[in-house]
Amino acid sequence: MKLFFFFLFNICLIYSCFGQKDWEKKLQSQLILAEDGATIDLEAGNFVLSKSISLESKKNITIRGKGMDKTILSFKGQTQGAEGLKISNAENIVLENFTIQDSKGDAIKTMHVDRIVFRKVKTEWTGKPKKENGSYGLYPVSCTNVLIDSCVAIGASDAGIYVGQSKNIVVKNCIAYHNVAGIEIENSLNAEVFHNEAYMNTGGILVFDLPDLVQKKGGYVRVYENHIHDNDLSNFAPKGNIVAKVPKGTGVLILATNHVEVHNNRIINNRSVGVGIISYLMTEIPIKDTSYYPYPTGIYVHQNHFERANVRATFEGRFGKMFWFKLKFGKKVPHILYDGIVDEKTLDKNGKVLSPFKICIQNNDNQSFANMDAANGFKHVSRDEKPFDCSLSASELWKEILYEK
Repeated sequence: MKLFFFFLFNICLIYSCFGQKDWEKKLQSQLILAEDGATIDLEAGNFVLSKSISLESKKNITIRGKGMDKTILSFKGQTQGAEGLKISNAENIVLENFTIQDSKGDAIKTMHVDRIVFRKVKTEWTGKPKKENGSYGLYPVSCTNVLIDSCVAIGASDAGIYVGQSKNIVVKNCIAYHNVAGIEIENSLNAEVFHNEAYMNTGGILVFDLPDLVQKKGGYVRVYENHIHDNDLSNFAPKGNIVAKVPKGTGVLILATNHVEVHNNRIINNRSVGVGIISYLMTEIPIKDTSYYPYPTGIYVHQNHFERANVRATFEGRFGKMFWFKLKFGKKVPHILYDGIVDEKTLDKNGKVLSPFKICIQNNDNQSFANMDAANGFKHVSRDEKPFDCSLSASELWKEILYEK
């Protein structure tokens, strides 16, 4: 009888393996052969794939599962390719109602796609957060008209939801946790990030401009009506990544970008900084890109609700040591931090920052602030908010978002 069950078990195992391989081959064939306008329906179940799947040079394609917890594409043990799903040189693509788990690299990468929709898609690296996880969950780069709606991102060693070098972006109703960065907008123009929850990441929401990229300058970003809380996860990004410098306990971090409005968010229990506004010069990484502008300008932080426990900032990493040995805030860490590094070209004849370039902070609940005076070695750290009690108009802050919300 034991031999019979052993034989039956092996027959089932062999059938399962061949069934999975047949399903993988069938799916890739569907993606290759799909005619413009096609819908590719994914069955319910947990499917193990051994290599990347891809879609290229297609129009009006929908890839639809039965639900993010019902259709799961697992790349655990992936042997070929870097991404889970890669889509390139396409137009009007909709991805919805499925999960991608444990890809070797990025979970879903889209490049050079006009009108890309991620709706009710989950990306996840199972187990504890670790540097071996893929860099990005949802990863549209060099795309236009991006909509990310009601998605979930877990466990990315860089950013769970990342939009880079793209234009006309909406990220809404999403959940991101156990990533280094929950949501990141990088070198991208015209973005709205709202009604999301970012928690238990190293940093909740990041808005960055970085050097050495094709799209040099992003900006015109609105971050509003999000719940950004308890982002106190130790940074597990691989060394050398820019996000490896993000301090544990960061709510929102604005780095070297422009025309950013942060308002009406709940920013709670991020132990090191609620909102940080810093120049790329703070990273101390040499700038070789001569066309790169390293200063944050035109930043407006207002009408947010701040809370935090009465604890010290993180001690981890270079910024952690700066909090302890340079800034010496103790348990009185301000909610809003500005590094104080100013581009002299933005000053008027009286030494004041011209209106389009101002950093404005006002009307926040429980508002507290510090200018770190990083340009002078942190010698004159100031908590005086008056020089930053100003506002920026809508025309100074953002351009019209062209994509449907």
